[in-house]
Amino acid sequence: MAATIIDSRIFGDIFSDARMRQVWSDENRTAKYLDIERALAKVQGELGIIPQEAADEIVQHCELSMIDWDQLKAKTEQIGYPIIAVVNQINANCRDRLGEYCHWGATTQDITDTAAVLQMREGLALVEQDLKDISDALASLAQKYRDTPVIGRSNLQQATPITFGYKMASILAGIERHRERLQQLKPRVLMGEFGGASGTLSSLEKGAMETQAALMKELGLAQPLISWHTVRDTIAEVGAFLGLVGGSLGKIAMDVKLMMQTEVGEVFEPFAPGRGSSSTMPQKRNPISCLYIHANISVARQHAAALMDAMVADHERSTGPWEIEWVSLPEIFCLMSGALKQTKFVLQGLEVDATRMRANMDITHGLVMSEAVMMGLGPYLGREYAHDLVYDLCRQALAENRPLIGVLEAHPEINRHVNRTQLEALCNPENHLGKAGVMVDRVLAARQRS
Repeated sequence: MAATIIDSRIFGDIFSDARMRQVWSDENRTAKYLDIERALAKVQGELGIIPQEAADEIVQHCELSMIDWDQLKAKTEQIGYPIIAVVNQINANCRDRLGEYCHWGATTQDITDTAAVLQMREGLALVEQDLKDISDALASLAQKYRDTPVIGRSNLQQATPITFGYKMASILAGIERHRERLQQLKPRVLMGEFGGASGTLSSLEKGAMETQAALMKELGLAQPLISWHTVRDTIAEVGAFLGLVGGSLGKIAMDVKLMMQTEVGEVFEPFAPGRGSSSTMPQKRNPISCLYIHANISVARQHAAALMDAMVADHERSTGPWEIEWVSLPEIFCLMSGALKQTKFVLQGLEVDATRMRANMDITHGLVMSEAVMMGLGPYLGREYAHDLVYDLCRQALAENRPLIGVLEAHPEINRHVNRTQLEALCNPENHLGKAGVMVDRVLAARQRS
């Protein structure tokens, strides 16, 4: 019976992704234990550390289909860790006590940590693909709406005109930095563990470092310079990375939610019949995916913090902080997979209303162009005086409910220097988009080079 939102038969595919749940499933975790024990026996047989006959027998019996799950559960509850229970089953299935050579020189945490790294590698591959898809969607929106004016907003108030393409490109630049971070962290975090009881490999009289090197090569992982049983920065780094990604996804969700408001109506989540409807208000079109994104990334941040707590480990093998990772690592990956999936859905089908964007820009009757007017008058009146004068005239336009251009045109200090045509140019949002298009092009070009 499922008790969490991630494993729920109802909510599971909303708050997470089935592919990521499989990565962190009992079956895949146990398969990774078996992969490591198989690889360890194989390389130790080749190095002559254990008899080749034993290595062959162990390799043959490291199969998930041979696991007795009821026995594994019972033994894990009895012992506290599943590795011994897995090794016991491999040993029992091998002939002539050859299975006694299984797990030779290893300790429980070696196998557990290395399995977690193998799972992280699979999970990060899914994150990498999702980030690529999100980048593609943002690039398409940035290019399509490169020159589409929309009002910029500051403190939830209308600010100066930008373009919707610029808005998308600024978020795209952040996503591209996440993709770069992911490539940079892989060599650090995709590192296996094989150190024995206190990390010094004292359990192996010969071939210790050779075994470690060969095992990591067999698993496709980096060989550690030194054991990291209680030095957990690499695990915490993955959590921090996923937390950063979540922040960017939350930014997307926040802006889409705000732009979906009835009074704004500039963009909408993809439409499907009945999606976002209210049980009592038929007219509503609620954001849905954005809500799930917001919830997921908020909880994921707490897991990122928990993984940093797990770094505060005692001595060479810890008494509890390690187990924090068992709880937080699978959940942060699964929650982020849901947030990534929902973000892809939103961006790939985002409905953009350029007409409403322009209409919203005009609701202040030109007040949003006050900066452009101030700068245009600055050469004649001085920037500071022009600022104060335009400020006063904006208040007058509001009080009299008049378009700003009419108030400007009527003022003697202004019409002495600029005419109606010049004022119209200053008050036209499309003339004051700055270098938005240039910046969009730069982001898109940098993405193509990466």
